[in-house]
Amino acid sequence: MELSMSREGGRGRAFLDLHRAERGFVMPNAWDIGSAIVLASEGFAAIGTTSAGIAFSLGRPDYDVRDPQLAVSRSEMLDAVGRIAGAVAVPVSADLEAGYGDTPEEVAQTVGLAIAAGSAGCNIEDVDRATGHLLDVDAAADRIAASRQAIDRSGRTFVLNARTDAVLLGSAVGMRVAIERANRYLEAGADCVFTPGVADVARAQVLAREIAGPVNLVIGLNEAASSATALIDAGVKRISVGGSIARAALGLVRQSARELRDHGTVSYAAGQIPQSELNALFKAAWRSRDGFGSTV
Repeated sequence: MELSMSREGGRGRAFLDLHRAERGFVMPNAWDIGSAIVLASEGFAAIGTTSAGIAFSLGRPDYDVRDPQLAVSRSEMLDAVGRIAGAVAVPVSADLEAGYGDTPEEVAQTVGLAIAAGSAGCNIEDVDRATGHLLDVDAAADRIAASRQAIDRSGRTFVLNARTDAVLLGSAVGMRVAIERANRYLEAGADCVFTPGVADVARAQVLAREIAGPVNLVIGLNEAASSATALIDAGVKRISVGGSIARAALGLVRQSARELRDHGTVSYAAGQIPQSELNALFKAAWRSRDGFGSTV
């Protein structure tokens, strides 16, 4: 069942308002209904999905997967997005990778499907999945422009976050290229731009100063010392964590398995959420679903 139009529009407007507020915000990333409910219950104003976490929950690899039998399909990803968006009252931003299409029209169709699934925004990347390299900037901008047109046709308020991997791919001129591409994508209709690979205050200040719109950075990828608060103080508007919470959860699974196998002990259990708390949390979430949405 599709989420109500009025409620959905309210989430989209609330999400856009977060990007226009004076101070930035933190948006953690969920990979299933349970993780989404737990994150939303901790008071975050919005949550994102993580394509990595969703892939791992399906026993699939993430990112740059060339074998179509291993890759998570568009329908599988959108099904997960719909379940997450239908489970929480806060806005949900969908990680749509490179848009699951080779043409602007195909990417725009994916964005339209994400809107129908109940999300309040999405990410679109500028990497060619066939080569692993950056798309031509004109082609990437065309995909953003087509996505904006699809949003406008929907009549919904929906936050389009354009991601550039110019820094992440390790180019010596990555920062300059990222700034150029980010501003081009804003001109094409993006509401926010996402530049993974930057998690330090010095470079964050440069991006916030040189990019003519809200900047999204991700922390927790290959470092554990970044501070969301410090990056927001530097002018970053949105901080996400990608698949880091999902990977940490799987890290605990492996750590627990090794302890049990090698020592027969269960010290890992000391950090678990009590059964009674989880039962109460999930009961409350399901009882309130009629107030803000339903499963998709």
